[in-house]
Amino acid sequence: MSLKKNIAYSSRTADKFVLRLPDGMRDRIAQVARDQHRSMNSEIIARLQHSLQSDSHTLETDPVRLDSPELSQHERELLVRFRLLAQRQQNALLSLIADDTQTS
Repeated sequence: MSLKKNIAYSSRTADKFVLRLPDGMRDRIAQVARDQHRSMNSEIIARLQHSLQSDSHTLETDPVRLDSPELSQHERELLVRFRLLAQRQQNALLSLIADDTQTS
């Protein structure tokens, strides 16, 4: 058994990665993290996890890709914005659309 497996996770043992951010992004992340009552590190990790989960979910269930020639520019924009929504927001939007088509 390796020594690394015996060491509990901590900020001292966690993998570290230096990231260069565009101007203003650090301040935006700091503000969002404060609003969410999280550290900047926790906010970045939460968003990365959400993004990775969304990507894997999208790849499994949605064969339409943004670079598909079948999509118009408007459809691409809608798809990008939809994928940025939280799962509950996506579900609510789909529910609204389904309700609207049933009453028409």
